[in-house]
Amino acid sequence: MAEQQMVDSRLRLILDDGVNEETGEQLYRTKGFNNVKTTATADQLYSIATAVTALQERPLVNVERNDSSEISEEEA
Repeated sequence: MAEQQMVDSRLRLILDDGVNEETGEQLYRTKGFNNVKTTATADQLYSIATAVTALQERPLVNVERNDSSEISEEEA
């Protein structure tokens, strides 16, 4: 049987960058953070995201967490 171990986690904030005046399309900017603790909870990450957003000019639209894992064969 295989086992999975989380080795890396990243946090990405999606920020509102206004509307394209020519097309009327919504524009977004992203702000990324690498080396996030893999043990961080969703509540902790959301708290950090809102704290960082308070320092930004753009409002927060969404928060994403991207995890990377290694999958290997379980040793007997």
